[in-house]
Amino acid sequence: MRRFVAERTKYLLKRAVSSSSRSSLLPQFTSCSSSSLYSLYSSSSSSVLDPPSMGFGLGKSAPVSLENINPKVLKCEYAVRGEIVAIAQRLQQQLTENPGSLPFDEILYCNIGNPQSLGQQPITFFREVLALTDHPTILDSSETQGLFSADAIERAWKILDQIPGKATGAYSHSQGVKGLRDTIAAGIEARDGFPADPNDIFLTDGASPGVHMMMQLLIRSEQDGILCPIPQYPLYSASIALHGGTLVPYYLDEATGWGLEVSEVKRQLEEARSKGIIVRALVVINPGNPTGQVLGEENQKQIVEFCKNEGLVLLADEVYQENIYVPEKQFHSFKKVSRSMGYGEKDIALVSFQSVSKGYYGECGKRGGYMEVTGFGAEVREQIYKVASVNLCSNISGQILASLVMSPPKVGDESYESYSAEKDGILSSLARRAKTLEDALNSLEGVTCNKAEGAMYLFPRIRLPEKAIKAAEAAKKAPDAFYALRLLEETGIVVVPGSGFGQVPGTWHFRCTILPQEDKIPAIVERLMEFHKKFMDEYRD
Repeated sequence: MRRFVAERTKYLLKRAVSSSSRSSLLPQFTSCSSSSLYSLYSSSSSSVLDPPSMGFGLGKSAPVSLENINPKVLKCEYAVRGEIVAIAQRLQQQLTENPGSLPFDEILYCNIGNPQSLGQQPITFFREVLALTDHPTILDSSETQGLFSADAIERAWKILDQIPGKATGAYSHSQGVKGLRDTIAAGIEARDGFPADPNDIFLTDGASPGVHMMMQLLIRSEQDGILCPIPQYPLYSASIALHGGTLVPYYLDEATGWGLEVSEVKRQLEEARSKGIIVRALVVINPGNPTGQVLGEENQKQIVEFCKNEGLVLLADEVYQENIYVPEKQFHSFKKVSRSMGYGEKDIALVSFQSVSKGYYGECGKRGGYMEVTGFGAEVREQIYKVASVNLCSNISGQILASLVMSPPKVGDESYESYSAEKDGILSSLARRAKTLEDALNSLEGVTCNKAEGAMYLFPRIRLPEKAIKAAEAAKKAPDAFYALRLLEETGIVVVPGSGFGQVPGTWHFRCTILPQEDKIPAIVERLMEFHKKFMDEYRD
C-alpha cells in the first residue's frame, strides 16, 4: 500500500509540475514529508484512486466553501459547544486511548446543562410511562402489574388512546397530540390559577425550535431587533444571527445579583430606535441562564407593563421554573403575572417556553418542550401553525414527557411518594452543590460569584492580572477563554468563557454548571483551587 501511494504521489507531483496553471498548488505538496503525504492520500480509498476529487480538479474551487456559504451561518456562534468543548473531547479520546497521559484521569464537563450525562437518574414514573407507551403489547402481560406502578399503567393507556393509531411512531397533529396539549393546558392552569387554552400550545423538540420559530416570525431583515439580556444564553444570539436580525443588548446588573432594571431596557430600546432599528420583542430568561437569578414578582410586573406600553412581544424563557434554590424566591410565570394585572389576549403578546431538558427531570435527549402563544391574532396564528407544519410534528416521546412534567403523580397515586422523594432529592442536592461551588469560587483570589438562586449555573467574575490579559492577547484569545483553556488542560474541568454569553466590556467571567454528582464536587473544588492559585502566581503583576 505504501509503495502504491508513493508511486501515485510521484505521478501527481509530476502532473502538477507539468501544468503551469496549477503551479500555485506546488508548495502544499513539496513541503510535505513522505509520511504526511501517505497520511494525506491514504485517508480513504477514494482519495487514492481519484485524487482530483480532493481538490475538485486540482484547480477548481469547491462547490461549498466558507466564501460562498450563507454569511448568517458564519455570523452564528454557540459557545456552549465551542472550541473549549472540542478540545475537551480530544483530550477525552486521548485518555481513552492512552490512560495516564494527562495530569488528570477524567474530563469533568461543567459546560452544559445536561444532567443525565453527569449521572442524574431519570424520574421512575416518567420512564415507566414512556416504556409502556413505546411498547404497548406489554400492557396486556400479567407480569406488567408487578413491574410497573398502577398509575403508570393507567396513564399509559390514557395517553395511547389519545395518539393516532395508539403508536408513538406515528405523526401527530403539527401542534402536538391534542390530548397531551389538554393535559399541559390543565397543568398551566393549575400552576397559574388562570385559564389556559390547549390551542395556544405548540409542542416542540425542546424549547429551542420554539425560539427559532418565533425569530422566523418576527425578523424580516437586519432592521428588526430583539432585546436580549447580557449575559444571555447563546441560543438567542445564534438564532437572531441565523434569521438575519439585530440583537439589541440590555445589561443585567451584576452588583445587584444580576438584576433586570427596566430603565436600562428602556435606554437600550430608545438608542436602538434612534439608529433606525425596529425592536420587535424582549427576551427575558427567568430563572436566569447563565446568571442564576430569579426575578421578583414586582419586577416582572414592571417588565409586563413596559412591553405592553412599547408594543413589544414578550418572549419568556421559563425552562428552569422548577430550579429554585432559595426560600425567599418563588417562580411566577409571566402569563400568571400579566393575567393578575388584568391584562388579557388583546393587551400583550406573550410567548412562554418550557422544556423537559431542565428542572428536576433533565431529559435533554428526549427533546420535549412547548411554547404557549397568547396575544396573537387568528391570521398570525395560522402562519405560526404553517411554520410548525413544515416540520410535520415534534417527536412523540418528547410530547408525552412534556405532558408528564406538567401533570406528575398526585397525592393518593401509587407513585406519588417515590416520585416526590426522587424530585426532592434531586433539587435539594442541586441546592447543596450550588452553595458549595459558590463558596469555593468566592474564596478564590480576584473572583466574585453571585448566589445561584435558580437554574443550573454559576457565573463568577474573574479579575485577571495584566500579565495574563497580555498573554491571552498574544495567544489571540479572550482573557476568559485563555483562563478556561488553561483550566481544562491542567485539570480536565470544562467551563464556558463568559465572552460566549456576552458581558460588560472589560469584565471577564465563566459559566460553570452545578450538575456533576455531589460526590464529585469536592474533587472539582480542589482541582479548581489548586489551578487558580498556580495561575495567579504565574501571571501576578
